[in-house]
Amino acid sequence: MQLTETRLIERHRPTLDQALEAIRSRAYWSPHPEHPKAYGESAPAEGLAAFEALRGTRFDLDQPGTDGWTGQEVSPYGPELGIEYPHADPDVLLPAMRAGLAAWREAGPERRALVCLEILSRISARTHEFAHAVMHTSGQAFMMAFQAGGPHAQDRGLEAVAYAFAEQTRVPSTADWSKPQGKRPPLELRKSFTTAGRGIALMIGCNTFPTWNGYPGLFASLATGNAVLVKPHPRAVLPLALTVRVAREVLAEAGFAPDLVALAVERPGEGIAKTLAVRPEIRIIDYTGSTAFGDWLETNARQAQVYTEKAGVNTVVVDSTDDYQGMLSNLAFSLSLYSGQMCTTPQNLLIPRDGIATDAGHKSYDDVVGDLAASVGGLLGDDARANALLGALVNPEVKSRLDGAAGLGEVALPTRKITNPDFPDAVVRTPVIVKLDGAKPEAESVYLSECFGPVSFAVAVDSTAAAVELLRRTIRDQGVMTVGAYTTSPETERAVEDVCLEESAQLSLNLTGGVYVNQTAAFSDFHGSGGNPAANAALCDAAFVANRFRVVEVRRQA
Repeated sequence: MQLTETRLIERHRPTLDQALEAIRSRAYWSPHPEHPKAYGESAPAEGLAAFEALRGTRFDLDQPGTDGWTGQEVSPYGPELGIEYPHADPDVLLPAMRAGLAAWREAGPERRALVCLEILSRISARTHEFAHAVMHTSGQAFMMAFQAGGPHAQDRGLEAVAYAFAEQTRVPSTADWSKPQGKRPPLELRKSFTTAGRGIALMIGCNTFPTWNGYPGLFASLATGNAVLVKPHPRAVLPLALTVRVAREVLAEAGFAPDLVALAVERPGEGIAKTLAVRPEIRIIDYTGSTAFGDWLETNARQAQVYTEKAGVNTVVVDSTDDYQGMLSNLAFSLSLYSGQMCTTPQNLLIPRDGIATDAGHKSYDDVVGDLAASVGGLLGDDARANALLGALVNPEVKSRLDGAAGLGEVALPTRKITNPDFPDAVVRTPVIVKLDGAKPEAESVYLSECFGPVSFAVAVDSTAAAVELLRRTIRDQGVMTVGAYTTSPETERAVEDVCLEESAQLSLNLTGGVYVNQTAAFSDFHGSGGNPAANAALCDAAFVANRFRVVEVRRQA
């Protein structure tokens, strides 16, 4: 089946126009349903069957340079996936990817965008299958894997396409230029302006959110005229391998080289990300993961435009509230969701040691911490609900940090083991809350380091003013993806806001309902700011796409 330009316009131009309006208005909009039932009565069973059919097979992509097979995925819920993926020889694969770039460049911004939307549309139709793939590589509970790994990730991909289209079409494709010369004939030129991608983009996937964190860079690069080499995390290959397969199918049907999108899976211990990242063919890199490797990429991959999301120490300032129970419930959910394995989960709760004013009366530091611990305990008291919120610990490193948390300070809320009846081998743990005295130097090294996973620190500070200054220092020195604050004081609200404006951090104020500090909505919320050490880019904004292409001008005598 051929995807003609006319057919692509009919199917996807209205969606692209809506996406362009959404990034302009920042209002709520999504074309991808969040509820599993929206995909039809048979979709859940078909999605599970499709996922199960992949297990124990070879995932062939028919891409050049395959020199063997590799695969090592084990679900955080216990089962081995047993899937083998093609291992690529970059000396063969990368030239093949470059071969398709000329035709992809000549397609122009609109056709590239519409091809990307067709890819996303086909992924959306298989959301149930993708949900199981995300669940069994990331450890997310099914509903979170369905929503965050499915429609929310697809929204972020579409958002990137919209920004890419908007930035590429700011310049007209042609212009007639005439400069008056007085009595002499004017100087006249005919100019053409073509958006040209940089070359091959390398997208380095993460373990926890392979699609949500991966799709913005993948689709931003593809829509701006680049080829994309997808290098998944070795524990989370399947969701991105499925994505690559769909992309290759659509590209071929649309008359382009399927090798514009390819997969690079590493053998155990191979570390191909470092090798690929410094190759001259790689001109763009997108990375989510540890600070150490992100810093290495920024230092060493000098031939590439590098976009990184690294570690941060997310912070909440607790000054006062007029909805004490709402604050506790909101924080409890934020700390518990996906076992704290989100780059946006709060880690440090800065609480004045003399306590806070609330609608329920004055609450001491110990009251606040104890009540929060009780709120988390109540939220996760039922094991079935706990399993649905927590998911499973994604890897042994997270479990090790959780096990070591008791030695970092006074434990206000101990962790407990939970059994998942469907997956008895899953490692499921409730969060731990540790009390720390912010005035003690030995505590500083603890709370000013990221402790990724279900560990948070209730840091006693001398005053709200001290909390605000510690917030500033944390953003500036360590970086944050999210900042939260609870206050009834306009002066405190303004002080926190000023810090976030000056140090470039995204702020959520007085959240007590169904919106949480660790959740962001595509088309409206910016994920990260690109202005502090946690990330050098935001998902998504104009800066995230604009340097993935150049405008090349050709002037002709008129």
